[in-house]
Amino acid sequence: MTPINEIENAHTISVLVDNEPGVLARVIGLFSGRGYNIESLTVAEVDVAENYSRITIVTTGTPMIIEQIKAQLGRLVPVHGVSDLTVEGPHVERELALVKVNGVGEKRVESLRIADIFRARAVDSTNESFIFEIVGDTGKLDAFIELMRPLGLIDVSRTGIAAISRGTGKLE
Repeated sequence: MTPINEIENAHTISVLVDNEPGVLARVIGLFSGRGYNIESLTVAEVDVAENYSRITIVTTGTPMIIEQIKAQLGRLVPVHGVSDLTVEGPHVERELALVKVNGVGEKRVESLRIADIFRARAVDSTNESFIFEIVGDTGKLDAFIELMRPLGLIDVSRTGIAAISRGTGKLE
């Protein structure tokens, strides 16, 4: 039996960095050089005045591996803050997906009905297909995509997870 502290769990890590060329490559290099997997990655400028970007990474590892990742990220020169949102308290995670579905007749009607239930929005439509936009947690997106498969799923594009802590705290 595997000890509880050796179980791998997914963690959402938020990293505040200087918004400059090469920073993302250094962060990604840290992961690839040590054999850590990235399940989701998003990057965007979050503070124009300070010239900061936020990198949100979802990775999986044992508690020891996650602590190593956070420590190594914190030592990178352009990093201003590292937060493991998974363990540091309540946070909000969202992902966006564009889902293309081929369908006519009853399958077309059914895909619209399911989209309505999931609060997905048709952002493009032809006589034979729809492109739906859906926002939510990863489980919601996974469920929607699985329901679209038998109705004529053609393609999926996902943004990766964006996350932020709840409350008044700020990543620094």
